[in-house]
Amino acid sequence: MTLTDWLTRIEAMHPKGQAGIELGLERVRLVKERLGQRQHCPVITVGGTNGKGSTCAYLESIIGKAGYRVGCYTSPHLLAYNERVRIAGAPVGDEALCAAFAKVEAARLASGAALTYFEFGTLAAWEVFAAAGVAAAVLEIGLGGRLDAVNVYEPDVAVVTTVALDHTDWLGADREAIGFEKAGIFRPGKPALCADAAPPRSLLAHAAAIGADLRLLGRDFGFTQPAVDAAGPRQQWQWWCQSGGRLLKRSLAWPGLRGTAQLANAAVALAALEAIGDKLPVTMQAIRPGLIETELAGRFQVIPGRPAIVLDVGHNPQAVQALAGNLDGMGFFERTHAVVGMLADKDIAGALAALRGRIDVWHTATLSGPRGASADRLAAIIAEGGLGGRVVCHASPAEAMRAAAGEAGESDRIAVFGSFYTVAGALAALGRKP
Repeated sequence: MTLTDWLTRIEAMHPKGQAGIELGLERVRLVKERLGQRQHCPVITVGGTNGKGSTCAYLESIIGKAGYRVGCYTSPHLLAYNERVRIAGAPVGDEALCAAFAKVEAARLASGAALTYFEFGTLAAWEVFAAAGVAAAVLEIGLGGRLDAVNVYEPDVAVVTTVALDHTDWLGADREAIGFEKAGIFRPGKPALCADAAPPRSLLAHAAAIGADLRLLGRDFGFTQPAVDAAGPRQQWQWWCQSGGRLLKRSLAWPGLRGTAQLANAAVALAALEAIGDKLPVTMQAIRPGLIETELAGRFQVIPGRPAIVLDVGHNPQAVQALAGNLDGMGFFERTHAVVGMLADKDIAGALAALRGRIDVWHTATLSGPRGASADRLAAIIAEGGLGGRVVCHASPAEAMRAAAGEAGESDRIAVFGSFYTVAGALAALGRKP
C-alpha cells in the first residue's frame, strides 16, 4: 500500500474521516500496549491554544543544534502528511510511514479497537521515532490535552503555551474549563510549564492537586522585550529563568519566527529545556543558532516581493488579534487585501473582528468538507460586524489567492489567514512549498 492508500484507509475508519474527533485514551492505550511501545528517550509534550507549533519548532531546532537526533510530531499538515512526522528537522519518507501504519493496523485489528485518524497517526509517529532511535521526542497535543491521544505518552516536561477559547464544543465554554483540559498533560512531580500571562485558576489548581512542579511565565521564567519599530527589534531580548535557586539571564538575538508573541514561545521552550537539563543538556552554542534558524510555515510567514504576502494559520480571536498587531508593525502599505477561509465551528465573528478597519478588500473563500464555512457566510459576518472593506467571494482558497494576487498593486500586501486549509490553498496557488 502507498501512503495515499494508507491515509485513505485511515480516514475511512471514522464516519467523519480526517475531521472525526472522538476524545479518550482507552482505545489508544489498548493499541499502544499491543504494540509494546516503550519510551526510550526524553519526551517533551506541548499543548495550548496558540503558540504550540512555534514552541515545538524552537525545541526541535535547538535540540537538533545540540547534536541530538530529535523526533517531532505536530499537526495538522499544510501540503503533505509527512510534515507531521519529522526526524532531524526533515519530514520522514513514505516508506517509514507506511511501515509504521502497517504495524499500528496489525495491533489495532488484534486488539479490536477503533481508532480515529489522529489516534492512528499518533501511534504511528512513535513507531517511526522508535525505529529511528531518536534521542529526544517533541510531541504536540492535537486537541485539549487530558483526553488527547498524545497524552498516553509520559512527558519528562509538559508545556502549555496559552489558554484561549477554541474547540469549545469539546473542551468547554470558558477558559476555566479549557484550562483544566490543557492541564491534563501535567504529571505529578514533573516540570509543568505555562506561558500564559494569566493562567486560569483551574490550571493552577490541577497542577497543585497532582503535585506537578509548576513553573509560570513572569514568576519562574520570562523575557524582557526590546524596543521594536517598523524595521524590527532595535536590540537583543533577554531571557531569564529561576533554576536551582539561582537566576539565569541570557541576552539573545531575535528568534527566527516573526511576531512579538514569539518571545513567549521561545522563552517557554528555553525554560522547558532548562527543566530537563540533567536528561537532555543543551548549551548556548546550540540555543543561539537554534532560535535564530527556526523556521515554520504559516506563522506570520512573510513571503518577500511585491506585493508582500503574509501567511498565518491563526483561526481564533486570540491568534487573529496577534496577527493584527503584527500587521500594524509591518510599516506602510497602500492597501491590505485579506484571503480568509475558516471552519464553521470556529468563533468566526470574534476572529474577524480583530481586523476591523484594517482590510481594504476581503477575498472570502469556501473551505471544502463538512466543517468548512462558506464564502457567503464569511461575507455576511464581515458585513454584519461593520468591519469595513469590499468583499469578494470565491469557491476556494486557491481561487481567492489568485484573485488577490491579480488585484493587489506593488505597494499593497496580502494577508492569508483563518485555517491551515486556507494557507495550504494559497501556497498551492502560488506554486510554493511550505
